[in-house]
Amino acid sequence: MKETASGRDARFDFWRMREAPGISFPQRLFLVALVSAGLLAVVRLGDWWFRAEHVADTAFFIFLSVAFWYGIGRILVGWFNYLGIRKPAPCAAPPGMRVAIFTTSSPGEPLAMFEKTLAACRKIRYPHTTYLLDDTQDPRFRELAGRHGAVWLELVGIPGAKAGKINKAFSMTTEDFILVLDPDHVPFPDFLDRVLGYFGDEKTGFVQVCQAYYNQARSFVARGAAEQTYGFYGPILMGMYGHRSSLAIGANCTFRRTALESIGGHGVGLAEDMVTAIRLHAAGWESVYVPIILSRGLVPEDLGSFFKQQLKWARGVYEILFAELPALWPRLKWRQRLSYFLLGTYYLCGVTTFIYLLIPYCYLWFGFQPASMPFAQFMTMVGPVGLIGVILYLAVQRWLCHPEAERGLHWRGLMLKIGCWPVYLLGTILSITRTAIPYIPTAKEAVRGEFLRLTWPHVVVFLAYLLTLVTVLYRRIFVIPEEVLVLSTEAVWGMMGFATMTIVFSVGVFYAAWKARDLPDGSAWDAVPNQLTGDE
Repeated sequence: MKETASGRDARFDFWRMREAPGISFPQRLFLVALVSAGLLAVVRLGDWWFRAEHVADTAFFIFLSVAFWYGIGRILVGWFNYLGIRKPAPCAAPPGMRVAIFTTSSPGEPLAMFEKTLAACRKIRYPHTTYLLDDTQDPRFRELAGRHGAVWLELVGIPGAKAGKINKAFSMTTEDFILVLDPDHVPFPDFLDRVLGYFGDEKTGFVQVCQAYYNQARSFVARGAAEQTYGFYGPILMGMYGHRSSLAIGANCTFRRTALESIGGHGVGLAEDMVTAIRLHAAGWESVYVPIILSRGLVPEDLGSFFKQQLKWARGVYEILFAELPALWPRLKWRQRLSYFLLGTYYLCGVTTFIYLLIPYCYLWFGFQPASMPFAQFMTMVGPVGLIGVILYLAVQRWLCHPEAERGLHWRGLMLKIGCWPVYLLGTILSITRTAIPYIPTAKEAVRGEFLRLTWPHVVVFLAYLLTLVTVLYRRIFVIPEEVLVLSTEAVWGMMGFATMTIVFSVGVFYAAWKARDLPDGSAWDAVPNQLTGDE
């Protein structure tokens, strides 16, 4: 087993270039076969689900069906992307390209983090100019930029947050290609060498590479947040590239200047990266996704910071659905329309989870039963869909960008996603009411949080669950006649089991909120190795 100089297994070394493999014809056939089997299972499930005898209350059945089939639909979205998995052939960077690197700084962001980022930017081999887009009004940032050979641009009071500063710097510079690099991402020396060659195709408007992280071991939240990204930056984005709808993700994305000029500059908003991508695609530009790790950055380490990030994303993604997509729909290709619509509806999982929460309590307290389905039959019908879904989820992990460190069931990420339902629900409500929220950069350091402030919706649900359980037990022991007990046993305990599942998935949020009282030791960027920054 090969080890690094520090003695660590080289397979888990975060500071080496990693990339997902390409896909062979037999592998594609295998995916087609599995997806075909899954589609047959979904059709079988749908034929059974929508039978008239299963409808107990029409209105509640519709609500249940919307929530359930939204979840099935998200599974189908993943399968659709798997069928498009594709990796671009390597393209060497030609000499003589004029390249800028933009990284932004905001008030409150730690200076020590920029020390690592700017030092690593200086060590990027391909000739370039690094620009620090600064609005901190802190003279130390100007000194730091000069020390690392970066050009300091003071951009105070520019509207549009990060995207506004990018557009202002865009007007002040002349380079033909611009890499947007988040300040928490530490680039590897060969970053530009691996990217610039794809601009040999004059139709290419931007090239996106994988976002990967180095602080996931520092907390439960960090690990769960990172787990949510593994599949997205591997098989999902590789599939979107195959469907000619690669996304710009806001960091590690290199743009062609003329492409941005053709749409009036970088998009502005809470989801400015997606706004930019959809406008570029609508303008006829092509995009490339390269599943390669060329930098490492940070994920939120505490639950409060994670919730704020997710609310910003949820509110921003709805802007795509309600504003950008309708206006640009005629100019997009059909697979781009489908991809952006599905991305725009991702955070509806907050609404559907809320529906799942309500249904068992509506039955147990008020007798409203949406469906009349024997539990054993339901499991027989849904089981094949779930089994094939799990097999596919594990099979496509071959195309993770760092499979040795990223493979798994990713249960922490799942628990955080389900536990985020109040945040996603709030994002949906704010979008419907057109309520604006400020653009706040994701916290780069863990912030101590208050347990009840972070978990009060889950505490309310837990108390409702305990009250319901006690009431059900009391009524069934002391109130309900024996002959009624026999007839209602399956339905009552099935609904209690349904309610119990939501409590189980809340455990992750409770644990993360409890741990938010204690901050991780030290700073995450202390782990950045000297060979990337030149530090002695």
